[in-house]
Amino acid sequence: MKLKKFLSLEWDAIAGIVAAVVAIILHLLHVVDEHVIMPIVLALIALLFINFMRHTRNNELTAEQVNHTAHTVSRIQSELKPADVILVGPRHLRTANESFVRHMSGDTVWFNVCLSMYKSQPLFDSLLRSAIDNPMVTSIQFILDESQKDLWLKTIQPRIATCTGNAKVKDPRWQKLNKTVSFIIADNQLNEGAEALLSFWGEPFMAQSTERNVPRFIFHVQRNSELLPHLMELAHSCLRLWQDKE
Repeated sequence: MKLKKFLSLEWDAIAGIVAAVVAIILHLLHVVDEHVIMPIVLALIALLFINFMRHTRNNELTAEQVNHTAHTVSRIQSELKPADVILVGPRHLRTANESFVRHMSGDTVWFNVCLSMYKSQPLFDSLLRSAIDNPMVTSIQFILDESQKDLWLKTIQPRIATCTGNAKVKDPRWQKLNKTVSFIIADNQLNEGAEALLSFWGEPFMAQSTERNVPRFIFHVQRNSELLPHLMELAHSCLRLWQDKE
């Protein structure tokens, strides 16, 4: 490394500076006169000009390479398509849920979600209370399986009643949901479009225990995903079915 650094020095410029210093010293000592100094000065000027031209060309080549790289990166970025669905694993699960709830807005639909995960007060506060108290959320509509009605009445509903924005939580739509899919749909304040958190009941997507079922993997469905309209239609069809029964 030291040898490489040594060889990379501007030896022509160093030699020119040394020659200039020697010439000045000799002139001050009256060893050489002006007739000798003048050719040395002209040679130094020519040397410096050549060195300047070489660096100018190197800078031009560098600028061309930078521009070429920038165009290549721009072309690659334009060809890349954003992901339709992002898989979120256990380590980032809570962070993804909290971020989704924090940025949601408008009318939201909570389809076939597992209420047992809200039995824990900390999880209720971070995942459900945050949505209820979010001023940008205008309504929360649960579509739930009838098997969860007892848990709703005994645990979840009393906790919702303590939230500031409890009035925006509509009465759940109870149905016999044989489907394993579970999702939350809401508009995103940042992306200005609907997004969804999608999960599935059972292994490996949900860890099951005697006390509660806890999601292990979820899918963050982006607003450009073709899957999103199908989830919306599934929720709307269940709501229409409930209204027909009424």
